[in-house]
Amino acid sequence: MTEFFSDIFFLIQRVGWTDFLDIILVTAIFYALLVLIRDTEVLVLLRGVFFIIILLGLLTSLVDLPAFSWLISAVLPALIFAIPVIFAPEIRRALERVGRAGNVSFLTRNRNISEQQFKDTLDAVIKACGRLSERHHGALIILQRMQGLGEYTKTGVPMHAEVTPELLLQIFYPNTPLHDGAVVIVDNQIVSASSVMPLSASGVLNRSPDRTMGLRHRAALGISEVSDAIAVVVSEETGSISIAHSGKMIRRLNMERLQNTLYAFFQPTELTGEDGLLSRFLSLFTAKDSDDREGDGS
Repeated sequence: MTEFFSDIFFLIQRVGWTDFLDIILVTAIFYALLVLIRDTEVLVLLRGVFFIIILLGLLTSLVDLPAFSWLISAVLPALIFAIPVIFAPEIRRALERVGRAGNVSFLTRNRNISEQQFKDTLDAVIKACGRLSERHHGALIILQRMQGLGEYTKTGVPMHAEVTPELLLQIFYPNTPLHDGAVVIVDNQIVSASSVMPLSASGVLNRSPDRTMGLRHRAALGISEVSDAIAVVVSEETGSISIAHSGKMIRRLNMERLQNTLYAFFQPTELTGEDGLLSRFLSLFTAKDSDDREGDGS
């Protein structure tokens, strides 16, 4: 035991502050990578890759197989070039997250419209969601922020109309030509309706309660994973209102929480006059909502 402690002290004496910094940086990088791939298909793929590598290592080390060992040694370097191809979508999403993280300002609307015009747009969305929720009419409304959504608006019907509750109610009226798909709002205009959004690739949806969500919720999560947009969803089955952002979802919002959350994302200090409101509402996305234990479809 004495020898063991002496070895420990010897190692501590040999380690300098640069070694500690080196260890911390490497740990931080691995932690960031694990956070990025958490609840994604990448984690499953990596498990498979590690399992194959361990299995091949055991075979080549425990059994003398010259031809097989040569084949493995020749093939393994090719995996270095295959990894970027296999994980291309996940790498792209990770880089997009890093790029969006650099945009610390949440004052994202066009300065060509007035504060009152922008507030009226949010109020119209809130009022429409309330009426849609009462009538159990499903809806998906996308509010563009810094990142453009041109590739998605092109999949829908061009509108370029003023945002009003009546227009949104008409668009999402059941069995009308535009009720399927998403409405995309840029500044104070409905740019397109019936737009097709990417479905979520998150593994969270494979577990309860999110696995019971319908296509609208999956599309809301999907567009929030590939952009910084805010997606508002009204469930057709339950009438509940949800908001998706950055691959997370706040569910079962009442009208007051819906208003406060949207105001928090768009011009929090000017629309609400309360400092720090954005931070408090952003924390809702990382907190586990006890209400999420019940499933809900769209």
